[in-house]
Amino acid sequence: MYKEKVALKSWDLLFFGLMVGLVCVFLYRIDVGLNYNWAWHKIPQFLFRYDPETDAWVSNIIMWGLYNTLRLSIWGIILASLFGTLMGMARCSKILFFRLVSGTYVESMRNLPPLVIIYIVYFFIGDQVMPGMGLDTFLEQRSETVQSLVTFGFAKPQYITAFLSALLTLAIFEGAYITEIVRSGIQSIDRGQWEASYALGLSWWKQMRYIILPQAYQRILPPLAGQFISLIKDSSIVSVISIQELTFQGTELMTGTLLTMEIWITITLLYLALTLPCSLLVERLEKFMARSLR
Repeated sequence: MYKEKVALKSWDLLFFGLMVGLVCVFLYRIDVGLNYNWAWHKIPQFLFRYDPETDAWVSNIIMWGLYNTLRLSIWGIILASLFGTLMGMARCSKILFFRLVSGTYVESMRNLPPLVIIYIVYFFIGDQVMPGMGLDTFLEQRSETVQSLVTFGFAKPQYITAFLSALLTLAIFEGAYITEIVRSGIQSIDRGQWEASYALGLSWWKQMRYIILPQAYQRILPPLAGQFISLIKDSSIVSVISIQELTFQGTELMTGTLLTMEIWITITLLYLALTLPCSLLVERLEKFMARSLR
C-alpha cells in the first residue's frame, strides 16, 4: 500500500510542544501535589539480582513474570492462529456440518467472558482430564535436560497443568475472533480468483493454500496484529488461576512491598515493550507481502 509522505508544519510543532508541556505539568503536579513517597531505587532489585553462588546477575520476580507472559503470548498466538485459520476456512466451507461447528464455536466464545472460560477449562480440563493423563508426573520422571527444556519453553513440570489450561483458554478465546478476521479476509477475495484457480484444476485445499489465503492474509494483517496485541494483554487474566505471569507477580510484589505506583508503572512499560514490537513487526510483514504480491 502506498503511503503519502506528510511534511511537518508549524501547527504540528506547536501541538507537539503543547503536548510536551502538558505532560511536564502533569508530572510536576504528581511529584508535588500527590502525597506519595516515590522509591524508584527499589525497583531494579526486583528485575535482576546478584547471585553470590554463581557470581552473576540473574532474573528476579518481575522478569520471571515477563518470561511467563512471553511464553503464554508466543504459544497463544501460534495456537490461536491455527484455530482461527481452520475455523475461518470452515466458516467458508460448502459443507453444512463444518459451518455449523465453526459458527457454534465463534458465537459461544464471543458471547462468554474470558474469566468464565478460564474457570471452565481449568476446573474441568485442568483439574479432571489432565491429571488423569499423568503429564506432570511423566515430566517429573524425565531427565534434567528434558525438564529444563520444558521449563524453558513452557513451565516447570509441577505447574505444567495450570500453564496448559491457561494457554488453551487464551487460544480458544482469541481464536474465535481470529476466525471472523480470517473469514472476512477469505470472503473479500474476488470471485474471479476462485473461478480462475478452479479452471486450472486446483482442488479446494490447493485453492486456499496457494491462491486465496496468501491474498487474504495480506489484507487482514492490520486487524490480525490488533488481535495478537489483545492476546498479549488478555494473558493477564490467567493470574486468577495462579499462573505466575507479569500481572500476578506485580500483584504479589505490590502486596509485599506497598510500592504500588512504581510496580504498576514498571509493569505497564513491560507490557508496552511486548506489544509495540508486535505492531512494528506486522507492519513490516504487511509491506513485504505487498511487494511479493506485486
